[in-house]
Amino acid sequence: MSAATNLLSDDELLCPICPNMFTDPVTTPCGHNFCKKCITQHWDINFPFQCTVCKKAFYNRPQVRLNPDMKLSRKQKFPVTSLIEPVENLENRMCRKHDKHLELFCKTDQTCICVLCSILDHKTHEVVPLREEYEGKKAELEKTEAEIQQMIQKRRLKIQEIKESVKMSKDAADRQKAEGVQVLTALMESVERRLKELIKEIEDKQETTEKQTVERFVETLWKHMKKLFEAAELKRVQQYAVDVTLDPDTAHPKLNSDDGKQVKYGDVRKKLPDNPERFSYCVCVLGEQSFSSGRFYFEVQVKGKTDWDLGVATESINRKGHEYSACTAPPVRLSLQSGPEKVGVFVDYEEGLVSFYDVDAAALIYSLQTCLIPVLHLSECFH
Repeated sequence: MSAATNLLSDDELLCPICPNMFTDPVTTPCGHNFCKKCITQHWDINFPFQCTVCKKAFYNRPQVRLNPDMKLSRKQKFPVTSLIEPVENLENRMCRKHDKHLELFCKTDQTCICVLCSILDHKTHEVVPLREEYEGKKAELEKTEAEIQQMIQKRRLKIQEIKESVKMSKDAADRQKAEGVQVLTALMESVERRLKELIKEIEDKQETTEKQTVERFVETLWKHMKKLFEAAELKRVQQYAVDVTLDPDTAHPKLNSDDGKQVKYGDVRKKLPDNPERFSYCVCVLGEQSFSSGRFYFEVQVKGKTDWDLGVATESINRKGHEYSACTAPPVRLSLQSGPEKVGVFVDYEEGLVSFYDVDAAALIYSLQTCLIPVLHLSECFH
C-alpha cells in the first residue's frame, strides 16, 4: 500500500453512493472512486453517464480502472484499542512490543501506544495522553446521546401539538385523527427503537465515526417517515372515490369504448357527428361526471401504456383547436424510479388542489395548486 493511501481521511475511504467502505474500488476518468457495483448500477439506470461527485457527464459509457490501493479494511484503518471502555482498563494494558503501559494515544494512527512507541515509532505523529483523548471521545458520545434525546423530545412535543389541533377539527377531520395518531405513534416507536439500536451499535462497534453514523441514520429515518406519511395521505383521499364513466359525445373519433369504462386508440377515424362537445384535434375523452364543489378521487389503470395524459379539465376547454394542453405551464419534468401502473387523481375543489398518486407504490407523484372555475370534468388523452 502506498504512503499516499495511508494519509487518506475516513471520508475518502467511503463510497459516495453507498456510503460504506469501498468494495472492489474503481476510479472513473475524472479521478473519483466508487464501489464497482455502485457505479455500475448507477450508470445502468441513468443517462447521460455522470459522476455523482463532480457531476461530469460522459455521453459514452466510460471505462473504469481497478484501484486496489483504496481497498482498505476497517481492521487496517482502525487498529485501535477501543476508547469506549473505561480508561483505567486501557492504561493498565501492556504494549506487546515494549512491555510498557499504554498511557498515550496516537491521533495520527488512531491507536493506543506506550512511551517507547511514541519515541521510536510515532515521533512525527500527533500524540496525546490517553486519558485526555478518552475524556474527549466520552464527551462527544454524551453530546450525541443528548442530541438524540432532544430530537425525541421535539418529536413528542410535535405529536402533542397535532393531537390538540385534531381535537378542535370538524366531524370530517375526526376520521383522519385515528389514522394520523396511529401512523405517528408507530413512527415514534420505530424512531425510539432505532435510536436505542443506534446507541448500542455505536458502543458495540467502538468506532470513531459516531457522528457520521447518526447523520446517515437521520437521513434514512426521514425517508421512512415520508413514505409512511404519503401512504397515510393516499388512504385518506381514497375515501372520496367516485364512479367514473366515459362520455361518448366528447370522445375523439379515433377512440373506442365498449363499456364506458375502458378506452382504446384506433388507427381508423370513425364517422361521428361533429357536435360541440366532441374533441376533434386532441385524442381525448371526458368523463360524464362533473363537479362544482367538494372533493373527489378516481383511479385509472395505465399499465402497458407508453404515452398517456390524465387529469381534470374545465368545461370551457378548447375541443376543436390546437390550444389544448394537459401539462402545467411551464411543464414540470418528473423523475420516477419506475412507471406507475395505476394512477390516482384527487381534487379538492375549495382548496384548488389537484394531486396525482402512484397507487401501487402508495406514493405522491405530483401535486399542484390551481385556480379552478365553476365546473370540472374528468379527462383522459391518448397519443
